[in-house]
Amino acid sequence: MIDIRKIARLTVRQARADKAYTALYIGGVALSIATVLIFAVIYYVRIAPIYPEVNRDRTLYLDLVRCVKPDSTSSAMANLSYRGLDEWIYRLENVEAVSAKKGGTMAVSVNGENRSMDAEASYTDVDFFKIYEFDFIEGSCFSEADFNSGIKRAVIAESLARKLFGTAEGVTGREFMGDGEIYTVAGVVKSPSRLTRSSFAEVYAPYTATEGYDSQGWNVGAPYIGGGYSVAFLVSDARQEKALRHEMAEFVRKNNASGDNWSIDIFNQPRTHLLSVFQRFPGNDFSWLDILIDNILVLLALLLVPAINISAMIAGRMDSRLSEIGIRKAFGADRRGLLSQIMWENLLLTLTGGMIGLVAAWVVLYVCRTWVFDLLLSTNEPVHDTTTITVTGEMLFAPAVFLAALLLCVALNVLSAFIPAWRSLRHPIVDSLNEKR
Repeated sequence: MIDIRKIARLTVRQARADKAYTALYIGGVALSIATVLIFAVIYYVRIAPIYPEVNRDRTLYLDLVRCVKPDSTSSAMANLSYRGLDEWIYRLENVEAVSAKKGGTMAVSVNGENRSMDAEASYTDVDFFKIYEFDFIEGSCFSEADFNSGIKRAVIAESLARKLFGTAEGVTGREFMGDGEIYTVAGVVKSPSRLTRSSFAEVYAPYTATEGYDSQGWNVGAPYIGGGYSVAFLVSDARQEKALRHEMAEFVRKNNASGDNWSIDIFNQPRTHLLSVFQRFPGNDFSWLDILIDNILVLLALLLVPAINISAMIAGRMDSRLSEIGIRKAFGADRRGLLSQIMWENLLLTLTGGMIGLVAAWVVLYVCRTWVFDLLLSTNEPVHDTTTITVTGEMLFAPAVFLAALLLCVALNVLSAFIPAWRSLRHPIVDSLNEKR
């Protein structure tokens, strides 16, 4: 049976005896693990159910719709109009919740103050808060009656509340100026991160409270597009998702079959959250196989290059230990036991490097979060003077990240240590004993 404590003590003694080897080994592992984990955390933030987008696995999106004139002389592609919402989207039955929103910038200030700042706003409806589960510090979202009446009641993020009022407590019912209009605070939510792009804003207000919400915005003649609304659906399971897709496809089929209307193309939407992460545009050709191959190649490049270098280092060290191995084999040590011990010794060093790499990845992701996480954001996305990229503990210290670090350490250990150790142990005892190093 393997004595881990004994192996650990032996590993420490060997590390002290050959500090240069130990430093290079641990440093190489740390760099490799840190690089891979940075990519892993970025993908985790994009894909995993994190606040407030905890229903990502059940959320579908409809972004752009293409309309073609009946005589096929012209076409247009844009977000939905209010008419598209009213006559089509809001009438869908196979959903738990459906929400429309359009983004914008709101100049906000406290009533009576000349100081104002730009805040990112999301003009939406009540179901938005069913799809995205915000933590309310106080108050609640605006009501269905507020929405139907177009009353200017808004939910604001905790960070904006502190900038406007100096506190996030006791502000429900207070007023602030938004684009020259008086809004009343309906509730305050824990600030989301800009990294959760579908739900991020600092002000959430009913779109019915904005002027011209039911207009097309630009007149192209196509009835269902031009209003700037994107749509999110929440479904209960895969069966309801399939039913929703069929219901939407049936509406498109009936509309296009008449021949008198602008024909509609929804590009196989609604898209799942996972698909929306990897497919930049709904109409683009897309292959999961290509995505899988690309990511496997990146992972192999990040793991194999250091594994080959570390393997060469281990091979050199094993050559220097051939006489030791020969003596132990002469006294009855079997090949399997020696291989196990060598693998454990290298695993301990690899785990040490892995922990250092994990901490280094956290530091880089937090300190350099602005440019690192720009990989998540489109280059033309505005950054207002009240917004900062927030990296939460939920993003960094997720169990999946720890598991990924552990698996990477084990994989790197097996890749780098097994072959040189196995080759050294196959040397005949006499040759090993006669080895002079």
